[in-house]
This record gives sequence, C-alpha cells and structure tokens, in this order.
Amino acid sequence: MAKLITKEQIAEQQRFIMKLREENARRAQEIGHAPLALTETYGCQQNENDTERIRGMLRDAGFEFTDDANKADVVIYNTCAVRENAEQKVFGRLGILKHIKEKRRDMIIGVCGCMVQQEHITEKIKKVHDHVDLVFGTHALYKMPSLLYKAMTEKKTVVDIAASDGAIAEELPIMRSDANKAWVSVMYGCNNFCSYCIVPYVRGRERSREPKTIIAEVKELVKSGCSEISLLGQNVNSYGKDLETDIDFADLMRAVNDIDGVRRIRFMTSHPKDLSDKLINTIAQCGKVCKQLHLPFQAGSDKVLRQMNRGYTKAEYLEKIEKVKKAVPNISLSTDVIVGFPTETNEDFEDTLDVLRKAEFDNIFSFIYSRREGTPAAKLDFVLTEEEIHRNFNRLLDTQNEISLKKNTEYVGRVEEILVDGVSKNDENMLSGRCDSSKIVNFKGDKSLIGKYINVRITEAHTWSLNGEIV
Repeated sequence: MAKLITKEQIAEQQRFIMKLREENARRAQEIGHAPLALTETYGCQQNENDTERIRGMLRDAGFEFTDDANKADVVIYNTCAVRENAEQKVFGRLGILKHIKEKRRDMIIGVCGCMVQQEHITEKIKKVHDHVDLVFGTHALYKMPSLLYKAMTEKKTVVDIAASDGAIAEELPIMRSDANKAWVSVMYGCNNFCSYCIVPYVRGRERSREPKTIIAEVKELVKSGCSEISLLGQNVNSYGKDLETDIDFADLMRAVNDIDGVRRIRFMTSHPKDLSDKLINTIAQCGKVCKQLHLPFQAGSDKVLRQMNRGYTKAEYLEKIEKVKKAVPNISLSTDVIVGFPTETNEDFEDTLDVLRKAEFDNIFSFIYSRREGTPAAKLDFVLTEEEIHRNFNRLLDTQNEISLKKNTEYVGRVEEILVDGVSKNDENMLSGRCDSSKIVNFKGDKSLIGKYINVRITEAHTWSLNGEIV
C-alpha cells in the first residue's frame, strides 16, 4: 500500500505558504503589485499535472503569474529526464536567466522535477549554473513552499533531491490550466525498468492512489464545471496492484464512468504487456470512455524488444491491437516509437515499419534513442551509424504520414462532437477542438463557443488535423 505524506507534513507546508504570503504582501507594498511567478513545464502529462500543483501553491502564497522572465520574481522550471533534448533546453533557459538575474539580484530561480532527481545533473547545475537558487526533485514537490521560503530568506542555494520510492501527497493546492478538461493522477512511478528509460529511477516505484480519493477529486472537478477527465499514470494498467482493495484500472474507469456530469474519459499511458481483455471490454462498454487508445510498442524487432525489457513480442503486440480493433471498431490508435536503439540493425528497423503498416496507427510519437546515464542501455554500443539512424527515422515519418492522412481522410463527411478548446494554433480566425478520438478539428466559429460541445461536419483532412464546419 502506498505511503502517504501525513496531514502534519502538509500542514507544515501550509504554514510556509502563509509565511510566503506575508512576505509577498510586504513586497507588494514596495513594488506596487503582487510578486510575479513564471513556470515552464518540460516533458509528459505527469509533469504538467505536477506544475498545476506548483502553481496552486504559488497562487496561495500570494504570487500572480507572468509569461515574461524579465518581469518574474520567481521562475520555476519543471523538467524532464527522458531525452537529452529536453535537458539541453533547460540549460539554455538557465543561461538566459543568468543575464536577467545580473540586473535583478532578488530573482529566485528554481529547477525541479525528473531531470534534477539525477545527482549528476544537480552537480552540473551547482558548478555551471550557480545562479540557480532552488533545486528539488520529484519526491520533494510537496515541500516547495518551505524550500522556496528558505531560498528567499537565507539567500543561498537550497537543494532537496533525496532518493525515495516516493510517497503520495494528497490535498495539495492546484491551479488547473483548463476549466473544461483535467488530468487526474491515479498512480505514480513505474516498476517496469525498460532498459532505455530513466523514469523508475527518478519517479520511484508504482504507488496507486486510493480509489475513493480519485472519485472524490473527479466529483469536485465536475462541480467546478469540468466535463472531460483524463486518468493519468506512467502505466495505468498496473493501477491497484499495490492496494489492499481488490480493484484494478478497469474497475476504476467504470466507477468514473458512473459519475454524473462526466462526459468524456481519457487515459494514458498503457503498457502492452498489462493490457487485459477486461480493460479492452471496459473501453468498449463504457459510453463515456473515449474510443482512443495510446499503446506504445517502441520497436518491432523481438530481439530489440527483449533487450529493451518490454515484456512482449511483436506478434503478441499485434494480437492485442487486433483484439482492440475487434472490440472497439473505428478506435483511434496512437503509439510511441524509438528509432536507433543501440543494438537495432536495419533489419530490426524493418520490423518496426511492419508494425506501423499492420497496426495502422492514427498517429505516432517518434523519437531517436537518447542515451540516459544510469540505465542499462547506456552501456551498449551502437550498431548503426548516426546517418543510418536518421535515415531510418525519416522513413518512419514518411510511412506514418501516409497512414495518418489515409486514416484522417476516412473522417471526411462524418459529423463529430467537438469540445472547443480555443483559437486554432494554425489560423487565428479559426477555432479548434478535439473529437472523441482526440483528433484536432479546426473550424470557423465565435469565441463564445470555447468550452462547449458542438457538432462539426468534417470537410477536409490533413496529415495532423481535420477541418470542418459547424452543423
């Protein structure tokens, strides 16, 4: 059973929130406005959800928010450790902040999350970026108020990256980024230890939240006007294995499906080896569960899958895909793919392309392998050259682009229910939203429609989105 951060520990952080609030009130009198905070998130949806809690604590501490680093009194970067590119972006941002802080000495710069849970990264920050005031890992997120207060008042670098399998902190303040849709974490951590992945080392082992707590959170969200709930975990298919209650993820999803006011349910991420027939049937039978499944396969070669420690074969994966398609016709499928795993040959890569062609995913999230210090795969030598890996990666994209356009073209003429998210990123004169299958749909309409469900007839298909008109 998951360990909980105690009520006394949470109360202690609440006291520091009040101390920060008092300090910010004093500061506001000096500068004529509330101190400003800036947060930036890198990485997965779990990081986004964590940042919502960081922002909730900052809001309760009396901060208002800005997107301009030149105006911010506090900057906190919530980081990702999955790929090197994300780390380099953070270091680049820290370099920019150094010049800003030279002019504004009272600025507090914080770096938190998965990246800094790695000791070698924290040491690099100390040596190369000594203008950073605050560093805290994934297990210390709930302690942010006390750590921030210490950094502000003692004027020295504060670090908390204690290694831990983690405990669950309930009842933290939260500032949601969307009034109509919400991420709800159902579990934290991962037990799979895929050979390329740093997540279990920085997030800890799997810890499931109690179902009654999750249900209570969803009901509160519905009361606030939220209608689309996304259940979140590193591997939601493992939900409940560590609980004393006899409940699994399929049971939890049915319980959320029964809540009045919930209109859509999404979830991620699922691990193929744990995708049960029971869960497939739940997706098919529950009317509020979106007919969409994200199921990462990572590589098509059995040899590479074995060396990745994925726990399934190519045939087993494709068999599960066929089960899903049979149970849920027209389901939208997405996946993650890694190209260039150290032992991958060109022949192995052909198996990956074969999975793409047979599964016919609606879209994929594809990455070139990134070596992560501390993982077993980091010790392996590469078979392919960098040029060969990039050539294969481009072939992967070309193959999937054809499939995605084909799948999207099948939507032309259909009427889809859309939850309107806002103005389109591609055209400020258009609105944008997502249908049940999570495909992006752009259409002309008044901004008063934002946050509402409307019917749109699909008129045009593109590789990554659809165009339509309001019915």
